[in-house]
Amino acid sequence: MIACLAAAAAAVLYPPVWRWSRGLVTIAHEGGHAFMAVLMRRRLTGIRLHADTSGLTFSRGRPTGFGAAMTLVAGYTFPAALGLGAAALVGAGRIVLLLWITLVLLAVMLVFIRNWYGALALVVVGAGVFAATWYGNAIVQTVAAYLGAWLLLLGSVKPVLELGSRRRRRRGSGQSDADQLAGITPVPAGAWIFLFALLTIAAAAWGTWLLLPVADWLPAS
Repeated sequence: MIACLAAAAAAVLYPPVWRWSRGLVTIAHEGGHAFMAVLMRRRLTGIRLHADTSGLTFSRGRPTGFGAAMTLVAGYTFPAALGLGAAALVGAGRIVLLLWITLVLLAVMLVFIRNWYGALALVVVGAGVFAATWYGNAIVQTVAAYLGAWLLLLGSVKPVLELGSRRRRRRGSGQSDADQLAGITPVPAGAWIFLFALLTIAAAAWGTWLLLPVADWLPAS
């Protein structure tokens, strides 16, 4: 599915399109915070998605410690993890299962949305996935699955690079996930950004191996 890879790359690299496609990555980002907050036994109180592609996830619990740190770490890494999981399912031929899992995750996230724009964004994305799942033929479902996986894999890397660029220009503290992690751990924000970049790039590379028949291009031993 080289065409899906090209389309996803264009959606990430071309700024006018990235302005919209980044919203999908933000959904996964905030979903990561929410999922990890629940996993860490924090009380999830709400999620907000904004038109400028930013988002906020609110949870109650200790402001420091392992649970708080893991909740913050999940934001930038979760889109890559979802993309890698999607690539594994696509590579295994479980495309319809992937689409239904996506619908379930969107429905669960919708319960915790606390603003109208966030609800509208999830409903629109969910409607598109449902249409592909329920009404689309095998080709439509395959394209939707590949495109979604590629968007998550490639789209997870760019926000991390943008975060690093913004922080270098600002040369000061901020309120990003990395800055908050630096405030509750002995690890500086720059090291967290490097870790996010390392994990997202590794996931994108692994996902590429799963989604493209790379092994078929190698010479036989």
